Amino acid sequence: MKRRLYNPVLTVWALFWIVCSAQAEFDVPVSDSLQQDGVRAQQRQLPIMLTFSAIDCPYCRQLEQDFLGPMLISGEYTDRVIIRRLILDDGSRVTDFDGQRHAVDEIAGRYKAWLTPTIVFIDGSGREVAGRIVGINTPELFGGYLDACIDTALLRIRDPDSTVKYAGCDDPGRN
Repeated sequence: MKRRLYNPVLTVWALFWIVCSAQAEFDVPVSDSLQQDGVRAQQRQLPIMLTFSAIDCPYCRQLEQDFLGPMLISGEYTDRVIIRRLILDDGSRVTDFDGQRHAVDEIAGRYKAWLTPTIVFIDGSGREVAGRIVGINTPELFGGYLDACIDTALLRIRDPDSTVKYAGCDDPGRN
C-alpha cells in the first residue's frame, strides 16, 4: 500500500489559514513624516490618501481590513496613490510638511478630522485635492467611492487646470 506524503485537505486548510492570517495582520503604514511622504508624492506626482483612525475604532479596522489592506497587497494602487494613516489617540507626534514635529491631534485639527475614520486626499504639500470621506456608510459602494476620490486627486495633481470631476467625489472646498 502506497502512503501519501501529504494530506490534500490539510494542505488546503493550512494555505487558507496562512492567507487569512496574513491579511488580518496587515497594517496600513503609519506616517512618521508627512514631509517625507510629501517629497515622495511630489517626485512621483501622486496624491497621499491620509486616514485618521483611532485604536479602538471598529470602523477603522473594517476600513483597513476590507479596503486599505487589500489595496496595498494587490499592488494595483502603487502608481495611483500613497496610502498612509495617523492614529489620533496614541499620543504620537509626526513631522509635518514644514519639517516641524506636531502632535497627531494638531494635524487632525487642521484637517478638521474629528471623527474616525476620516480619509483626506492631499498633495505633496498637504493641500486637499479631492473630497474627504468620513466613516463607512455603504460598504458595498465604498470601494467605488474610494476609487473615484483617488482618480479625482490624481487628476488634480497631474493636470491642475482640469475641470473634470469624477462622479461620487465631492470637491474639497465643500467639506
